[in-house]
Amino acid sequence: MLRIVPYAAIQYTAHEQYKRMLNRNRRKKHLPPHLRFLAGSLAGITSTSLTYPLDLVRARMAVTEKNLYSNLFQVIMKTYRQEGFRTLWRGYLPTVLGSTMYSGTSFFTYETLKKSHAEYAKGEEPKPFERWCMGAVAGFASQSLSYPLDIVRRRMQTAGCTGHVNDYTGIWVTAISTYREEGIIRGLYKGLSMNWIKGPIAVGVSFTTFDITLQWLRAQTIFHIDEE
Repeated sequence: MLRIVPYAAIQYTAHEQYKRMLNRNRRKKHLPPHLRFLAGSLAGITSTSLTYPLDLVRARMAVTEKNLYSNLFQVIMKTYRQEGFRTLWRGYLPTVLGSTMYSGTSFFTYETLKKSHAEYAKGEEPKPFERWCMGAVAGFASQSLSYPLDIVRRRMQTAGCTGHVNDYTGIWVTAISTYREEGIIRGLYKGLSMNWIKGPIAVGVSFTTFDITLQWLRAQTIFHIDEE
């Protein structure tokens, strides 16, 4: 929660701002496809960059014994003292690349489906369940495309805890090492089937919650939020 809350807040806020920036000279409600992907990618880069150490902390707490780290602050301090400041940013590059692909694909797919719905329904707003379905499709697509980079990210982040500091020194080295030791399906796509269940549900809920919340805020007289 300490990571996902600020990450999601920054990502959605950044996406709205990037959409406005990219649409400044275009008097259209929807951006063209390439700009839709760009806005999503930039939002992913922004949110990842501003919350990255928390992502590393989460990954390390997930693969170590419970008695090794008692809280988030202890993980950061132990990592800093034992492995240095640079370790707190270990795996940053694959994370940003993965986030670029994941967020770009996710927002692009969702915005494209909303545009198609608006054309089909003659401007009628999609119902919550329809929003969730569109978000779930976006989550499925983005998860599938970016998953190998997510595997590389996690292995680089936890290298100091799993005894692979010298094995996972870069993106290509980690990817090739994982491929040689475990193969493509059991290595670079390990756990994807479970993420196909969890990911689309979570992304669908996230997009739906954001859209409905934004609609509610726009309806309140105390808030002044421009339409897209």
